Amino acid sequence: MESAIEKAKKTACDAIDRAAPELKEISGSIWSNPELGLEEKHAHKLLTTFLEKHGFQTERSYKMETAFRATFISTSSTPNIAFISEYDALPSIGHACGHNLIAEVGVAAGLGLMAALQSSNDIKGKVTVLGTPAEEGYGGKIDLINAGAFEDIDIAMMAHPFPDNDVLPIALSRETIQVTYTGKASHAAGYPWEGINALDAAVMCYNSIACLRQQMKPNWRMHCIIKEGGVKVNIIPEKAVLHISFRAPTDAEKETLKAKVVEIYKAAAAATGCQVEVGLVGQPFSAVLHNKVMAGLYQSNLATLQTDDVPTVKSAVLGSTDMGNVSQIVPSIHPSFYIGGRAVNHTREFTKEAGDPKAQQYALIQAKVLASCAIDILMNPDILKNIKEEFLLR
Repeated sequence: MESAIEKAKKTACDAIDRAAPELKEISGSIWSNPELGLEEKHAHKLLTTFLEKHGFQTERSYKMETAFRATFISTSSTPNIAFISEYDALPSIGHACGHNLIAEVGVAAGLGLMAALQSSNDIKGKVTVLGTPAEEGYGGKIDLINAGAFEDIDIAMMAHPFPDNDVLPIALSRETIQVTYTGKASHAAGYPWEGINALDAAVMCYNSIACLRQQMKPNWRMHCIIKEGGVKVNIIPEKAVLHISFRAPTDAEKETLKAKVVEIYKAAAAATGCQVEVGLVGQPFSAVLHNKVMAGLYQSNLATLQTDDVPTVKSAVLGSTDMGNVSQIVPSIHPSFYIGGRAVNHTREFTKEAGDPKAQQYALIQAKVLASCAIDILMNPDILKNIKEEFLLR
């Protein structure tokens, strides 16, 4: 005989299946109309219209112009389980991180859980679909945290496209800085001794960072580009600009790596006689803290719902995400999922795969898995207790 939990999960999955054509159209439309962070007006309108149509109380421009919150409450406003949707694209290469699929998974999981809440008085709680702009680089979730958007949320979940399934991917703590060297312009042929070469400082900084990489730990990461290095070859560059990004598995390790970078850019300034100024690019991302109790629920439901063999890895480095900042304040999971190809994120090849119709079957499975995890939590108070106990001991 089917249990109450099994019935609720079936109800959620059936609701997602019924909406599959609409969900595919939403994902495809977001993919075909890529928008940069804080500019996601098309995606914002598309997603909120869908949620309103299906009975969610929807707040457009929630605390940020292109953010939204959509809620449904059964007989109790707690626990409040949030599914996160992202929908910003990357410059030039579009949805090369598959945020069109993340948006789809978030709203689909919310729709499934709402159907389960409507179907039975045995399930009490609230479902929130939270639209979070500008994950790529800027960190829209951090603005939402600071604005109080997560204060009434008990659990947060999302799933991210990747070349493999990974229940516990490593999302690194990350900070990006802009380093500006200022020297003195002079004629490069006639009076080179009168100049102070800012490009020399930038190159020295860049090369020193390249040397530092040899002594970095396996899961530390460093990236550097020279954004500006002069205006004309016969003018000694008076200004040079670098962007430097450093990452590590924990916030504390990231600070250790940052301290090494500080010494490098200061040394390059001293060696060349340049002045140096430093500022943040975007906002620092914290490392993702996966809640192990929630991850266990996810793995169990995934095993039930995904019956075909797909490429799977264990704790691969995903990159960095502002979901890490959410995981520091709310019990969270951020699993990665295979979408049907072998391209890696942030490439044109991945953009193509994220828009391929065959990605839909994998995205819908993820929505069903997240909704099923939420049902497990809402129908078993001991699970929620264990989740919160683990979170407090992190």
